[in-house]
Amino acid sequence: MIRQFLMNLLLSFIWVALTGSMYYSNFVFGFMLGFFILWIMNRNETDQRYFYRVPKIISFIFYFLLEMIKANLQVAYDVITPKYFFKPGVVRYPLNAKTEFEINLLSTFISLTPGTLILDISEDNKTIYIHVMYLNDPDEFVRNLKTGVERRLLEILR
Repeated sequence: MIRQFLMNLLLSFIWVALTGSMYYSNFVFGFMLGFFILWIMNRNETDQRYFYRVPKIISFIFYFLLEMIKANLQVAYDVITPKYFFKPGVVRYPLNAKTEFEINLLSTFISLTPGTLILDISEDNKTIYIHVMYLNDPDEFVRNLKTGVERRLLEILR
């Protein structure tokens, strides 16, 4: 998988060198073109993990950016208006993530979202305690986190 990623980067840089324009959009186009070329060349190989993970990683990045923008807008609206809309609370979040790396990455992404803060991780690594600034329904918050960030992150890592 690392070999395919490095080959894809090499093909992207070759594309940039051949076109002679070092722009971000040109590099991204070269990366997509290299991804397509590698996919065609490796269709019959048994190890196809790279070709499944790259679209999932891109999808996760866009999903997380959208969630972060929504949370930022919610916090900004609450700061600008004279009335406070927040309802703080602490949520006990049961984990599907098993390894320390998965738990650490998940808690980092949760903390990056405005309005949430990781308070503690249980000793058995099965529960995270999260402080939420806008907590209307704890069950809905847990459900959204499970089906959103955690599910997508575990699909990439496993």
